[in-house]
Amino acid sequence: MTDAIYPQIRIVPERLLNPDRVEKLMNLIATTEGVRRILLNGQRLPATVPYGPARGMENPHPMRKTIKVGDQELELQVHVGTILLELENRDPLPAIRAACDEVFAELSYSIKEGRFMKSEPSLADYAKYGPDADKDIIGMADPKSKSGPVILQGLK
Repeated sequence: MTDAIYPQIRIVPERLLNPDRVEKLMNLIATTEGVRRILLNGQRLPATVPYGPARGMENPHPMRKTIKVGDQELELQVHVGTILLELENRDPLPAIRAACDEVFAELSYSIKEGRFMKSEPSLADYAKYGPDADKDIIGMADPKSKSGPVILQGLK
């Protein structure tokens, strides 16, 4: 289980983010010292059309792009609406606020502090990863996804 002592924040921009803005913000936040986990929330963007007459065909959504965070590439699977962060302590908050001010210069946004990620394994975590799941991915399981979470290594 992850410890519930770590502060968590939620960054909520006034509208959904395009991949370029997500890439810029992720590069600023992921290299900030003291950030433990990052979770991008938003509407799922499936690679194929899940239902209807075009079921099974490729879904050419303009927001489903590959972004580069550090020297790693990852495909956005959601149209990002909120960003959840778990921090080691409250020290990185000014750096995160400065990164948001830079990226959201013409947008309004809010940063809220609270409990936004699960700190204990849920039934979805158990079903997806089993009883010996990595403690860093607890609460990050998407039961509908066929793949696990994207884990970025060595960005600091």
